[in-house]
Amino acid sequence: MTLPAERDRRAWFILAGCFCAFTITASLMHAYTVFLLAFVAEFGWTRAQASLAYSVGQVVGGLSSPLTGHLTDRLGSRRMVLLGGCLLALGLALSAQAQSLWQVVLLYGVVMTVGANFVGMVVFVPVIARLFTARRGMAVSVLQSANGAGRAVSAPAAQALVDGIGWRHSYLLLAGILAALVPLAGFFPKERQDPPAAAGTVPPRDWTLREAASTWRFWVLGLVYALTSIGSFLVSLHQLAFAVGLGFDPLYAAGVLGIGAFLALPGVIVTGTLSDHIGREAAAVITYGISIIGVGFALLIEDPSQHLLFWLHSAFFGITWGARGPAITAKTADLFPGPRLGTILGVITIGSGLGAGLGSWAAGLLYDVTGSYRTGFWLSMASYALGSVAFWSLRRR
Repeated sequence: MTLPAERDRRAWFILAGCFCAFTITASLMHAYTVFLLAFVAEFGWTRAQASLAYSVGQVVGGLSSPLTGHLTDRLGSRRMVLLGGCLLALGLALSAQAQSLWQVVLLYGVVMTVGANFVGMVVFVPVIARLFTARRGMAVSVLQSANGAGRAVSAPAAQALVDGIGWRHSYLLLAGILAALVPLAGFFPKERQDPPAAAGTVPPRDWTLREAASTWRFWVLGLVYALTSIGSFLVSLHQLAFAVGLGFDPLYAAGVLGIGAFLALPGVIVTGTLSDHIGREAAAVITYGISIIGVGFALLIEDPSQHLLFWLHSAFFGITWGARGPAITAKTADLFPGPRLGTILGVITIGSGLGAGLGSWAAGLLYDVTGSYRTGFWLSMASYALGSVAFWSLRRR
């Protein structure tokens, strides 16, 4: 019989493994913001063309989430991490040889994206949600903060690599980093393990996908994921290009944005923990407001002398990057618990992938049409506002 103290230690051990694995994959995927400029410089692609692989990746990530959730429920997190690491390493190694747009779209947008999905939230959340039932918001927020950690590291590190050894050798070096996922896979259970129910308690209802999809909350959660991703990715992919276009030094801008992204770690954890106390909806609405302010600071920047506004944009946008994720994901686990949570979460997060793909591609297209990212930034604030209204509608009276 496993003692409660031993179960707690194992739960934290598994959470640490999830955090490390997710940080590695998130940093590799977010590094595309730096490679985007390298592609434009070498191949002469437009911003919309250079954004296409990233946009396709976001859509593929959303569309492959149901498959990821289903495989997670069947295979377990350990096998998923190993499989995802192999796909990521393959995609990175082959990307170093890319010569055309379709190759980058296929390798990053499909191979690497599916691999990252296998080492991401849809795989880890069902494990964490079962281990931390009373502190679910806090635990999911710790996991989600890995996305911010990866994003914080990726921009300055990738920029330094590309400046030092070129983008092709950088891809090969990054492929080698995936070897770290092999020992990390040992952190995860081979198969699903539910914590024992307390004596005298009624076990929660085990939802199926069909049952969940018959509720209006299921579809509102999908809409919330979509609107949040549109708002985020209308800005995030093009932040560095926006700053460089205004005249900021690329390495300096990458450093500032990296520091802002690093703030996502405390921001996400505080938001997720707060959602356990004041409610998922209230915590999320606060972060929507902070993100809108952060995008507003970017709209005020006119030239590279306005360092304060650039820092404020980076800080306010960065601290809430991914901050809605723990509240939305924990809300999903609250509403639809059971052994099919991975499948349910995978289907709901299709909205996240579609929204991210639309937002990142639309920002590049709007730049090509208008010569500015400002229209995209205004649309970002509108999407955040609509997302907050939709999520608030889920509040239980």
